[in-house]
Amino acid sequence: MVYKVVRTSRLYEQIVQQIEESILKGALKPGNQLPAERELAQQFGVSRTAVREAVKALREKGLVEAYSGRGTFVTDGTSQAIRQSLDLMVKIGQPDGSTSLAELRAILEPEIAALAATRVEDQHLSTMREAVAVMDRSQHNPEAYIEADLDFHLALAEAVANPLILSLIDSIVGLLREQRMRIFTVDGGPERGQFHHKRIFQAIELRDPEKARSAMRAHLQQICEDSRVDPTATRPPSSKPTRGLEING
Repeated sequence: MVYKVVRTSRLYEQIVQQIEESILKGALKPGNQLPAERELAQQFGVSRTAVREAVKALREKGLVEAYSGRGTFVTDGTSQAIRQSLDLMVKIGQPDGSTSLAELRAILEPEIAALAATRVEDQHLSTMREAVAVMDRSQHNPEAYIEADLDFHLALAEAVANPLILSLIDSIVGLLREQRMRIFTVDGGPERGQFHHKRIFQAIELRDPEKARSAMRAHLQQICEDSRVDPTATRPPSSKPTRGLEING
């Protein structure tokens, strides 16, 4: 299949639309396997996170089915069960989903970082390094920065090599994107985020689980503090980190 490069702020929805059209027109038939995640990301010209969210939406529509270790396949139409994602359940059940998200992340992500430090492979380090580089050059581009931010955290989850953990992170991508969009508008938010991303990456690169856990906790604390700031307010320059860390390689 040849897909058009996506050029829209709602990336995953456009990916869903194109794949759904391919299925409806018969270009993709029941039993056909979708290309691998990295290949789809390259074809659409988007991040792997956007592809993952699109596949999740296609699964919720009953159009595809994912099998661990095998890949994602177009369904035969007999399975129409709609899976409710965690982000939808939080929005329906909680007046303030941000509190629930913060608590979930505080429980999961420090330990994910610690485990990743002991299990990370070169391919994960390469993905995280590239994500940090994209964020460095996208301080004034919310969409590019946020997609790279999500890719960074996704690579951490992948490094753990636990499909349940990866599924949990996948299920809250929508909430994470909304949270990052709010923080991006806070004065100095992207710079503070980068400071912590680089500390996390350096701890992972050193294979130091304690430093990775501590760095992630500090990052989540920064996110909580920035989430409480009115983005329309002007913050003093001193609230920003004086200097970010350098990532070599």
